[in-house]
Amino acid sequence: MQSTNQPKAIRVGIIANEVSGDQLAAALIQALRERSPEMVFEGMTGPLMEAAGCRSLASMDPVMGLFEVIGHLPGLLKTRRQLIRHFLNDPPDLVVGVDAPDFNLALETRLKQSGIKTAHWVSPTVWAWRQGRVKKLRQAVDLMLCIFDFEVDFLQQHQVPAAYVGHPLADQIPLQPADPVELRSELGLVPEQPVVALLPGSRMSEVSRLAEPFAETACWLKRQKPELQFVAPMVNETIKQAFQAALAKQTPSVDVKLLDGESRLAIGAADLVLTASGTATLETLLLKKPMVVAYRLSPLTAWLIRRFKLLKTPYVAIANLLSEKMLAPEFLQEACQAELMGQAIIDLLDDSQQREEIAKRYQQIHLHLRQNAADRAADLVLELIGPKA
Repeated sequence: MQSTNQPKAIRVGIIANEVSGDQLAAALIQALRERSPEMVFEGMTGPLMEAAGCRSLASMDPVMGLFEVIGHLPGLLKTRRQLIRHFLNDPPDLVVGVDAPDFNLALETRLKQSGIKTAHWVSPTVWAWRQGRVKKLRQAVDLMLCIFDFEVDFLQQHQVPAAYVGHPLADQIPLQPADPVELRSELGLVPEQPVVALLPGSRMSEVSRLAEPFAETACWLKRQKPELQFVAPMVNETIKQAFQAALAKQTPSVDVKLLDGESRLAIGAADLVLTASGTATLETLLLKKPMVVAYRLSPLTAWLIRRFKLLKTPYVAIANLLSEKMLAPEFLQEACQAELMGQAIIDLLDDSQQREEIAKRYQQIHLHLRQNAADRAADLVLELIGPKA
């Protein structure tokens, strides 16, 4: 009998536990399949990963908020133990954790200790606060795939192998924004009248603190500029109901068009965006819209951050960190007030030159972030795996 000595197919474990992680992981799987069609994938999956051909060892169970996590914790820990046991019993060529650091880093650390190569896509924000966490990254990963280039410098200084791949959102969102007039018509708004988009957050903890000041700001703005229109994309029904209650209490006479999802449509239709700090500021940047950013933490958390100087960056909004200047005014904690935020919005609405300069800077950043992230990540993953005997 003739031996073919065919090498085994490369096998990759891939673990996601958030909707955004499912999107990233699916894109990485597709890019790897283009390079090596025989590759085998298995892990903790969402629907997009499964559609891309990843065998499910466990289904995603994304949760947000302290009490929700506590309720799900026994199940999450059991799932993690099962995944670790599976990969230790049958070691793959590589395990990739996609975001979800609280779930993935401990898993990656255990596997790396046993000699399995590990990578992680989307660095935790150790560069911004609680920098001591960088030690955990060093123990957990053979390679960190970074979506921002400034993360690479910080991680490499702390002996964490890291590479910049760009941001997937920058690949997805077109460089040329859509015509806002057309988008307003699509939303049933008056095309010729200015629009402010309200994005009070995607977590209930955010919306519970920002819904009322955002509603108050809309009311204040309507008094100053009666022609203003308002649109607010809501990530789910629970968030929508909470924001509706705040609107009914604070602005019963102001019409705010609520959308089910469709944040890009709302931002694209707007002249200006009032947003919670978070991924929405990056999305707004990529859509080339000026913004005002707000955020409130619990009083105790805010006090601890200030008292112990835990925040290590000059700005909170990622849009400002990438711009390297405060193009988006930030209103944090006690500064998150309707009159202050409203005046900042009016200042930007009345200054067309400033809006043009912001759009130009955001375009430069978009080009820098647009690196075909999934393709770059796939090349680096194959390089990490190395030749298959």
